[in-house]
Amino acid sequence: MNGAVLLIGALVWFALAYFLYGRIVLQRLFGVDPARPCPSKTLQDGIDYIPTAAPVLFGHHFASIAGAGPIVGPVLAAAYGWGPAVLWILIGCVFIGAMHDFAAMFLSVRNQGCSIATVIRNELGKSGSIIFLGFCLAALLLVVTSFTGIVVHTFMNVPTVATASILFIFEAPCFGFITGRKILSIGKASLIFVPLLFVLIWVSTFIPLDLKNIPGCAGHEALIWTIILLLYAATASILPVDKLLQPRDYLNSYLLYLMMALGLASILCYHPTLEVPAFVTDKPVVPNVFPLLFVTIACGACSGFHALVSSGTSSRQIAKEEHMLPVAYGGMLIEGVLGIISTISVAYLASDKFAELVTNPETKVAPAAAFAMGLATFCTKLHIPYDLGLTFLSLAVSAFLLTTLDTSTRLARFIWQELCNLITEKDAADTNTADTPSAPSPVKQFFASRWTATAIIILLVLWLALSGLGDRIWPVFGASNQLLAALTLLTVTLWLMRTKRPVLFALLPMIFMMTISVWALVSMTIHNWGKSHIIVVIALILLVMAISLILLSIKTFLNRIQQKDTP
Repeated sequence: MNGAVLLIGALVWFALAYFLYGRIVLQRLFGVDPARPCPSKTLQDGIDYIPTAAPVLFGHHFASIAGAGPIVGPVLAAAYGWGPAVLWILIGCVFIGAMHDFAAMFLSVRNQGCSIATVIRNELGKSGSIIFLGFCLAALLLVVTSFTGIVVHTFMNVPTVATASILFIFEAPCFGFITGRKILSIGKASLIFVPLLFVLIWVSTFIPLDLKNIPGCAGHEALIWTIILLLYAATASILPVDKLLQPRDYLNSYLLYLMMALGLASILCYHPTLEVPAFVTDKPVVPNVFPLLFVTIACGACSGFHALVSSGTSSRQIAKEEHMLPVAYGGMLIEGVLGIISTISVAYLASDKFAELVTNPETKVAPAAAFAMGLATFCTKLHIPYDLGLTFLSLAVSAFLLTTLDTSTRLARFIWQELCNLITEKDAADTNTADTPSAPSPVKQFFASRWTATAIIILLVLWLALSGLGDRIWPVFGASNQLLAALTLLTVTLWLMRTKRPVLFALLPMIFMMTISVWALVSMTIHNWGKSHIIVVIALILLVMAISLILLSIKTFLNRIQQKDTP
């Protein structure tokens, strides 16, 4: 199979999906109303609710959901053959993942920008919402802890990445200040700051920030970088979104755009032949393809984390409902393109070379490094030296690890605040002054403030990072991430049912994702029984939470049928 032909076919497929399924089907089924005011305007507070231009929000959203996910998953999944990986990306992205992202953002916008965990309260009540919020918080703590460790490892091994990342962090507030104060339009400011971004990358190669060369830091590099990164994540969580998080992600998105442009151009010029078998026959389909493939490739096909981004930060910045399709649905389709590029970047290798690079425990490299090496090889057809291409691609991939880190911290803060508000909320029947809302207690104000919430999240992550617990429980994240997507689709299905809209386009993906994720968690529990108690305990807790939500959903479904049949 020629990689260039596969890539062209994927581009045509995703383009048709956007205009036919996205614009004609989804927008009409959900009832997108361009004239309806969005929460970013009705609840504008200058911190989280800020109406944002569609290009800026797209960059922020795309950088947040992409990260290294659509690179790592497809590279690892190519071990099962490139055929299953490509099919899951093409079909899953269009009909499950992109629809999931769009639906999550739509429901959040129609519910004052609240997260999908709060939206579920309308369908499953307060108890269901609390369970879902707890699930989301646990998943986000895993994300922040794991990505902190990955970034620390990258900074220690490639000091130039540390320099570039810090320079990016200082550049972003300047861009946000100039565009926010209307000194320059976003377009004119981009003409200055985007080229400056690449200049900073070039400058960073001359001043690598290696802590081993700083007196008093040698031997403590991991601890120092962990503290620095968590302080940055805390700052990004507390500051208004348009001051640091949004402009940094927007500028970083241009790195991803260029990386994808290089990938597209180099593959079309190199015409790589996919040497990895389309379907690996020496491995059993169960459990390799079913269910492991579908939890290995999350970003690029379907990812529950995207629901938290769509309904956590992006939904509070959407200026018009008509922007939801390009930002949420279109953003996920482009991530699917990146997933295809990632698959091709390693599938061109001969089977023995692929095994040596990706699966052999003694010689394998990190999936992101294997991706960069593959694209750097293709870039030689564009007369870009291999070493130069490898350096830029490695820097670009590493820069996006920070976008997941800072966005996840802010999302965890949102979830904590919603959980505090929900737990301490009194029902109308429990108070004698239901018609007169009482002022929140000082204790609730303290724990639900963005300062306290951020501090608690950061301290929990610091404990996980320093204890090494985060690395041990990471294997369960893939399954929990897909289970989160299934639970989001469950919420969407119940909402469609309640509002008397067609449900099959959400019900069928929900059943598939629920089956795959529960299957993966059960398999993981059986595999680790007697080997890793922490993984078994966490997997069982997630299963209990999921089953509880499923039972609540069945009860709600039966109640609605009964109400419908009652005169």
